[in-house]
Amino acid sequence: MAQEIPAPVRPAAQRLAYIDWMRGLAVLLMFQTHCYDSWLRPEARKTYFMMWSQLGGTLPAPLFVFLAGVSFALVTDRLRAKGAARNEIARTTIRRGAEIYGMGMLFRVQEFALGYPGAPWTDLLRVDVLNILGLSMMFMGVLCWLVGGGDAARVRARNLFAALAAAALIALATPPLWTTHRPRWLPWFLETYINGVHVFKVPQPWLFPLFPWAAFAFAGLAVGFLLFSDYAKKKQALLFAAIGGAGILACASALWFDSVPVNLYAVYDFWHTSPNFFLFRCGILLLILFLAFAWCRWGLAQKGFSPVIQLGNTSLLVYWVHIEFVYGRFSILPKKNCSIPLASAGLLAIFLMMLVLSLLRTRWKSGGLRVWQARAKASAAAGSV
Repeated sequence: MAQEIPAPVRPAAQRLAYIDWMRGLAVLLMFQTHCYDSWLRPEARKTYFMMWSQLGGTLPAPLFVFLAGVSFALVTDRLRAKGAARNEIARTTIRRGAEIYGMGMLFRVQEFALGYPGAPWTDLLRVDVLNILGLSMMFMGVLCWLVGGGDAARVRARNLFAALAAAALIALATPPLWTTHRPRWLPWFLETYINGVHVFKVPQPWLFPLFPWAAFAFAGLAVGFLLFSDYAKKKQALLFAAIGGAGILACASALWFDSVPVNLYAVYDFWHTSPNFFLFRCGILLLILFLAFAWCRWGLAQKGFSPVIQLGNTSLLVYWVHIEFVYGRFSILPKKNCSIPLASAGLLAIFLMMLVLSLLRTRWKSGGLRVWQARAKASAAAGSV
């Protein structure tokens, strides 16, 4: 889940540890979810262990999409601070979104090729996290362009409220677009981007359509503009404490709204399409954001080497590669035929393999950057002679 997963562009400024730590947490939760889902034998899948594993598996996708929005706000803020014009910011961010979408399509081609001839051709058009991340980033770029320019603080505030409004509208529109007002007039490969219907008769909750998943990106965008505001720079700890409190309030409000007998929708499904569930999950994300900040600032996250932050730095790469060793043709364990201890050993192996891959990627990237900088200095020196 890629997005690594993803920043719209790659800023040269120092990375924020708590964002990478959250990405790394999402990677770890993704690993355990995929490993146990792929490898456990049928009787092991009926245990409480599997139930809690899959419950943890509900967090990676919202985390990745939410953090894409936070990173997007950071990048647009830095571009604006460097004097980039409104159109330039839009081109840069929308182009990065298109690149992520293209990666998503390339990933589907790879999965189809490795799964051939067993994989159906319709899998090429399946809506996955990378597709929605790319599209969400492009839409966020359009939104920021529509908000316009002006004073940095006012632009940031307008973007924040526009992003909140977009997240709310997407969440509120999700239930009817999945049920009573489905765009059935669209071919399935387009309708699936709205509600995840794919080739089935009804929308599938295991897919990642724009409704409701893009709402997490816009929620992250709003939070990102708040985090990088002038007030946040002065009162960072206080702001994160308020974010944690807002997370608790959001969870409580979602449960209260769900208990109210008045219902706005003809079909109400709390666990899949309800705006109340979206609000609850946003509350969980805000709590995790607060805890990640606290752990990185006052805890042990940055006391020496952090494998969680390391994996977060290369989340797209390890997402892409681990799938083949868990679900794909190169699975390191027999699928649907393992005990919990054996699958846990496989999970540890996947973690170590991906950590080594991540370290190699970081070393190679930093080495390549040094070579590029050395060549740039040499070229500049030669030009000044």
